[in-house]
Formats: sequence, C-alpha cells, structure tokens
Amino acid sequence: MEEQDRRILAALQADSRVSNQELADRAGMSASACWRRVKALEEAGIIRRYCAIVDAAAVGMDFHAIVHVSLTRHDHNHVDTFIAEVKRRPEVLDCFATTGEADYHLRIVCADLAAYNDFLEGFLFRLPGISNVRTNLVLKDIKQETALAL
Repeated sequence: MEEQDRRILAALQADSRVSNQELADRAGMSASACWRRVKALEEAGIIRRYCAIVDAAAVGMDFHAIVHVSLTRHDHNHVDTFIAEVKRRPEVLDCFATTGEADYHLRIVCADLAAYNDFLEGFLFRLPGISNVRTNLVLKDIKQETALAL
C-alpha cells in the first residue's frame, strides 16, 4: 500500500463524507486519480463500507454489555448455527471468537435491561450448544474508536 492510499484511508476514517476534491488535496493528488484510488480500495475490499457513528444513548440505547459465551463442545453444527444466528441479531454489534475462558465475546447494545433479558431468554439461551453465558455491564465508555492507526 502506498503512502497516498494511507492518506486517503486516514482521511476517510476521520470523515467519510469528505468531498473527492478535498480528499485529493489531503492525499496530494488530482481528483480523478484520487477517485480511481478510492474505487480500487473499495474493489479490493480494503474499504468495506461507509457509515455514520450514532450516539447510542441519544437514540435510547442505554444498555451496553460485553457477553462471554462458551459452547458445550466445538461441534461444527453448533458453531455454524451460533455464528449464523449471532450475525442476524441487531443487538450484537461485535462478535469475536477468542482464546481463553470463553469461546466468543459479544458486544451488545440495546434499549434497557428488559430488552437484554429478552435477548438472553428469547435468543441466546435457546441456541444449541451454549454451556455458559457471562455478562459484564459497561458502566462507562472510556475509549471507543473505529479508525485504524495507519
């Protein structure tokens, strides 16, 4: 990856609504060359998507938790079902397969404790192969970033 690509990516991570001309100026290139570079980064899958970062509390999503999930055994059917179902749930913002005590770590954001309880009882506890679920409530956001340090 060239330095101009890194400058493009850093600028888009800071503000994905920046105009192509401003992006080109920041990257030190012409607007047409910049547009082609951005398209190439998109096609290569380096730029996966563009989005707006929404303040969860401002839209009534006040419950934030990290959930540690262990499976009974690593049966491929249980793993495949767990992954497919978790991907479909809007409350699950992140899901990581990890080493250590838990097999998966989920970042959950929803309206309140009742909504979280519905998520647990109506969804997570009903999945096959779940052996243990441990919840850590997020008390305060200290740092939450989306930009990679390029």
